[in-house]
Amino acid sequence: MKILLLGDIVGRKTVEYLSKNLWSLRKEKGVDMVIANGENATDIMGLSPDDAKTLLDGGVDVITGGNHIFHNRALYTMLDDCKYLLRPLNVSSMAPGSGETVFECNGYNVLVINLLGMMSMDYSGSPFEAVDRALNRNEGRYDFAIVDFHAEATAEKQALGYYLDGRVAAVFGTHTHVQTADECVLNGGTAYITDLGMCGPTGGVLGTDKNVILKRFTTGLPQKFTVANGPIKLSGAIIEVDGGKAKSIVRL
Repeated sequence: MKILLLGDIVGRKTVEYLSKNLWSLRKEKGVDMVIANGENATDIMGLSPDDAKTLLDGGVDVITGGNHIFHNRALYTMLDDCKYLLRPLNVSSMAPGSGETVFECNGYNVLVINLLGMMSMDYSGSPFEAVDRALNRNEGRYDFAIVDFHAEATAEKQALGYYLDGRVAAVFGTHTHVQTADECVLNGGTAYITDLGMCGPTGGVLGTDKNVILKRFTTGLPQKFTVANGPIKLSGAIIEVDGGKAKSIVRL
C-alpha cells in the first residue's frame, strides 16, 4: 500500500493547484491514500471550511493540523463534524475536533494521529503520553498507524520517531516548511522523516512574500504576511507499507 504524505500547504493557489492535479498525481505514482497538513492553506495562518472541502474533494483523504489550525473560527464546526479533518491530539479536550481518525483504504484500517510539539510552540500536553493513549484506545480498530508530528525542534521529532519505532508505520514531521534529507526506515519498521517540507509558492520565505519577511527582520516591526507569488512546488514523501510495517520511504 502506497501513501503520499504532503507537507504544509500554503495559500489558496496551492489549494487550487492540488484540486486540479492531485488525482492525476495519485494515478501517476500509484498512490492509494493521501495525508496532507493543511493548517496554512488559507492566508498562511489557518484553514477555511471552503479550502478544507476543496482539498478533501480534490484527493486528500485526511487533513492534519498544527498550531495554526484554530486561527480560522469558521472551521470549528467542521472540525467537530468531519472525521477526516484533524487538529493536534494533545491540546485541550475543550477544543473543537479530534486528533485521531481511522481511514479505511483498500481493506486496511489506517489510524492517523496528529500531534503538536512542546518545544518552542504554544503550550500543549505531552505528545508521548497522548500517542500512547491513542494507540491503546484504538487497539483492535486499526491495521497500522501513521503520525503527523507538527513540531519545531528536530530533536523532539527524532525522539518521537525512536519512541514509536515498531509501533507505527510512519512518523513524519511538519511545521518548518523546509524538507529534511533524513528519510529512513527505522530498525523496527517505522518510516521516518524530520520534516516533509512545504507545498506552496517558490521564491518566498516559507511560502511568504520575501519582501515582507525582509522588512520584518530588518526593521523589527510587525508586518502583515502575504503569500509569495512563485510557481507552486510540492514537497512530501511516499511510503510503502506492507504487513503493518514500512518497506520504503521516498522524498517527493
